[in-house]
Amino acid sequence: MDEPLELSAEKCLELLSGGVLGRVAACTAAGPRIFPVNYSVVDDAVVFRTTPLGSLGTTGWQTELAFEVDHVDHDEERGWSVIAQGRGEVVQDPTEVARIRAVWEPRPWAGGTRHLYVWLRWRELTGRRVGGGWTHEDELPSRRPV
Repeated sequence: MDEPLELSAEKCLELLSGGVLGRVAACTAAGPRIFPVNYSVVDDAVVFRTTPLGSLGTTGWQTELAFEVDHVDHDEERGWSVIAQGRGEVVQDPTEVARIRAVWEPRPWAGGTRHLYVWLRWRELTGRRVGGGWTHEDELPSRRPV
């Protein structure tokens, strides 16, 4: 088994920017929860949309969040994970929402109205990879242009 390799900040950003689905970890009134979300990366932030009345939407903002995106190749027994940690903040400025949409609109797969945009501006971005033989083509979690 290979030892995990720490990824550079540049590689973490590249992998994070190439995805469309990840997980947000938040402390809620009911305890720690993990939510799958569609997302985009704008500047130094992960952006996702949620419903204002759901568990994630009613989280006390200005709180610490963690976000993870990963990719696993079961056949080759290899994979990677990138984690962004920082404070969550609701995006209220219409100019910022327009800028998010211009970069890459996060489009939730879940039904319902999900018009609450949330920034997770990371203060820490880390990643690890295990296994070798990765190419740029096969390491991206999706084929979205970066």
